[in-house]
This record gives sequence, structure tokens and C-alpha cells, in this order.
Amino acid sequence: MANYTLSYSESSQGWPSFYSFNPDYMVGMNNYFYSFKGGNLYRHNVNETRNNFYGVQYTSKVVSVFNMSALENKIFKTLNLEGNSGWATLMQTDIQTSGFIESAWYEKKEGSFFAFVRNAGTIPANPSEYALRSVNGIGLSQNVTGPASTLNVSFPISPDLTEIGSIVSVGDYLYYSLPPSYSTPVLCGQITSIVVDYPTNNNRIVVNASIAGGSVPPITTPFFMYIKGSVAESHGVLGHYCIFTLENNRTDKVELFAVESEVMKSYP
Repeated sequence: MANYTLSYSESSQGWPSFYSFNPDYMVGMNNYFYSFKGGNLYRHNVNETRNNFYGVQYTSKVVSVFNMSALENKIFKTLNLEGNSGWATLMQTDIQTSGFIESAWYEKKEGSFFAFVRNAGTIPANPSEYALRSVNGIGLSQNVTGPASTLNVSFPISPDLTEIGSIVSVGDYLYYSLPPSYSTPVLCGQITSIVVDYPTNNNRIVVNASIAGGSVPPITTPFFMYIKGSVAESHGVLGHYCIFTLENNRTDKVELFAVESEVMKSYP
């Protein structure tokens, strides 16, 4: 377990901050803060390399929570940082733990740094990801043919049309589930092509099922669904509250004044 130095604030009557350095002794004198470590004397707040203590480089971290309208289920879609830099961001709720933003994804707009929330995920997806809004069903296939590297998954056109839909795109991941329960999705592969041309009797998805974790369905008519790529989709994270963690590993001066999120009520 890591050791930290805690600071007490007279104005807030609490312990608001944790510091990475762990000195043997510390003292304030003549408007400077000094500490001793390993028999050496250090003066703080004079080093231009920020977050460097006793020759070790650390990262800045801020943890807080959005908890407005606590009884309502909400979608946290974006993050806006009032400051001079983007921060690597992790967002966790009571329902999802997959929201993240890399520091380079923030765009400076009107003096603030703005980014939309992406959803992290594993390939194949774990069961907790099936509740994401980036997961969509297609329907029962008509047949599955071809080698694993160019697997053709065809859907019926007549008498009842199964529309592939316009949301699915190349790069998404196709999953299937088997009867009788259709309750356990299995990764088929990554979508490489979508061919929809009803006059030529084409209503199919081409999948590379030879990727790691991919598999060819053992029957020709399983139920198919797809999961959007984590970077491409922007559905945000769903929950009653959202705990966000900001991390910054820059060594120069970084300012952060406020954090806000675009939040909308979820209607299931």
C-alpha cells in the first residue's frame, strides 16, 4: 500500500489533499516549506519540474463526483475542463465502469477543454458491457457461409425483411447467440463489409472471424447483434451518479479551476 502525506485545511476544517511525497520530517520556516528524506534536506515549491519529489516523478490526480438529482438515472456524455490542459479521465457510475477520455482527445473550445466520453471494453466483451447503449440487435440470420477470414452472414429479404440497419458500420464487432435461450453472446468477429442490395438478393455482413476470440457459429441461423467500437461510439456512461478521476503527468505548471459534464436524464 502506498504512503501519502495529508494536508489539513483550516478554512474547510478537513483533510482535502494527498501528496505523493513521504518525508521523514517536515517544517515550515521563513515562508518556505522544508522536508528531510534519507538524511537530505529539501526545499519545496522551488523546483520547476512539478510533481518531482526526492528524484521521483509522480502524476497529479483529482477525484470527485457528479451527483445532481440523485434519484434520477442519467447519462453523462461529455466533460468540460476549465483550465489550461486536458487530463486523462476515468468515469465510473453505479451501473457502468467503462467511461474514459485520453488527455490528447480534449479539444480547446472558447478557453475550455472539451471531450466526449468513450466506453472502454474488452474483446470479446464481458457480460457487464451488454448493457451499453452501443450494443444493438439485428436478428436471426438466414445462412452463414465462407471461410473464417471472410465469413458471410446473410439475413432474409423475403417474405419478412430483416434490416441490418444504418447504425452498424465497418469495424464494429459482430456477436451471435444460440437457441434455445439466446442468452449467451459469443464473439463472431470484426465487420469488414456490409452489402445491402435487395434487387440482387444481397443483405449480408462480411466478418473476419479469424481474429483473436472470434468463432464461426455452429448453426446457420443464430441471433446476431453488434457492439460499436469504443472510440467511435459516444453514448456516455449511465448511472445515478458519476465518480470521475482526472490524471495529469505533465511536469510543467497545470491549472484546473472547474469540471463540468453534459448530463441528460435517461428514459429506458
